[in-house]
Amino acid sequence: MTVYEGSGVSCQGGCQTCSVYNGCLTCKPKLFIHLERDGMRQIGVCLASCPNGFYGTRSPDRNDCIKCGSECDSCFNRNFCLRCRAGSYLHKGKCMESCPDGLVSSDTMKECVPACPADCESCQNSDTCTRCAPGHFLLHGQCHHVCPDEFEPNDSMECIPTVHCEVSEWNEWGPCSRSGKTCGFKWGEETRTRTVLQNPSPMGSPCPATSEKRECLVKRRRCKPKGQRRGEKKKRFNLQEKENGEARRERKREREKETIDREDSESRNKTEHRPRRDQSRDAGTV
Repeated sequence: MTVYEGSGVSCQGGCQTCSVYNGCLTCKPKLFIHLERDGMRQIGVCLASCPNGFYGTRSPDRNDCIKCGSECDSCFNRNFCLRCRAGSYLHKGKCMESCPDGLVSSDTMKECVPACPADCESCQNSDTCTRCAPGHFLLHGQCHHVCPDEFEPNDSMECIPTVHCEVSEWNEWGPCSRSGKTCGFKWGEETRTRTVLQNPSPMGSPCPATSEKRECLVKRRRCKPKGQRRGEKKKRFNLQEKENGEARRERKREREKETIDREDSESRNKTEHRPRRDQSRDAGTV
């Protein structure tokens, strides 16, 4: 059992030996001792790996976390950086404020890199390509051997979004017909259609059928010939004209009858007045 140095209290956190005031003094096998500053004191802790800015050293007696150089954010040892602090760029294990000739600084990688990215023929900076080498395709400033999913190459050697076909909903079914007629049959066909809203790009999903047919059943009825329909129309016109003519003749007969009745009435009135005058003259003579 591990105990505090000079006391009977057990140590915590992987310590082999420890102090009440300074924490771990030695660690259990395979663990690294790391000194953390607490005001004026240094507190020892035992870790499985060293934190950023430190690298681990092993010896038969002790495994220590050693601070990296001031320009390193993480390192393999004191002379070989793995990542640099802000404002410096990594090149061959060293952190530099400016990159050597032929290299440019990459703000995303925090490294000195070739002036243009790999497979890039011209670039805006070390991270953004503007034209790719032959056989490569440009997408979002990067060069690709093959365009990613949902993209396809164009004539300018760029990757552009793939466009899939889009169609509208089906229209209503049309009338049941056969050989262009809607009568004279029992079984026919009816058709419905839809329109293309978006044509696909060369690698996009092709358009489905925009029309379809199905068999339909109608109550059979005979088709009337066109000549017969014209004859029926003429017949109806003649019948109407005949009815109109009879109506006109009937009205003429009524007017003639009214005239005759009126003349007869006037003639009777004259005949009645004549005998009265003759009787008056006879009475005066007597």
